[in-house]
Amino acid sequence: MAHFYLQETLRAAQCRPGQVVSVDGAEARHAVTVSRVRPGDRLRLGNGAGLLLEGTVLTAEAAVLTLRVDEASETAAATPRIRLVQALAKGDRDELAIQAATELGVDGVIPWAAARSITKWDGPKVAKGHERWTSIVREASKQSIRAWLPDVAPLASTKQLAVLAATTRMLLLDPTATGRLTEVAPPTDDRDIMLVVGPEGGISPAELLLLEQAGATPVRLGDTVLRTSTAGPAALAILNATLGRW
Repeated sequence: MAHFYLQETLRAAQCRPGQVVSVDGAEARHAVTVSRVRPGDRLRLGNGAGLLLEGTVLTAEAAVLTLRVDEASETAAATPRIRLVQALAKGDRDELAIQAATELGVDGVIPWAAARSITKWDGPKVAKGHERWTSIVREASKQSIRAWLPDVAPLASTKQLAVLAATTRMLLLDPTATGRLTEVAPPTDDRDIMLVVGPEGGISPAELLLLEQAGATPVRLGDTVLRTSTAGPAALAILNATLGRW
């Protein structure tokens, strides 16, 4: 049961024990040609929208493999949702952040063009970057066998984040903040929680002011300064405990 694959077209009504489902496209090719899945092997499947299956492979071809469903379960979406607003960062630090956050259970990620972001998504890079992040989130979801696939939102500006701050519970990770994330009380409503992480240079004073005026709350993790690749996952772990997810 080492392999988990995503097939977004799966529907619960078609996936009861005893029924046969198929996997095609890139997932089938990877299963058969890379993982060497063969008839008789047991696999897990998911649709990224709460459905998880365990079953036995009946046929395994590069174009399509079929599976007899042995067990099926559905997991409700988490509420409130936690979304990581990750500033674009140099190297692969932003990618490391969203990969770890996905494994830790984040419900969505938002790429942020922060004032101090050295990396820029301009022109064709916008679509390419979004595609890259979507692939990272998808593979991390498969590795951690997640029932729900986090969504990757379009690239956001600071002004767009300010609009979101009015309707969500936005937490700005800032090492100079007076309040600690561990002191934040559990939410009393279902508004999305937005964890905002700046680039290596941090969130600029102008951005902090704009987002605070829009309703965001600055918080810090501790007395040390974390890299942009570790701040978001560390904060997410705290929220998982606060919300009773762990």
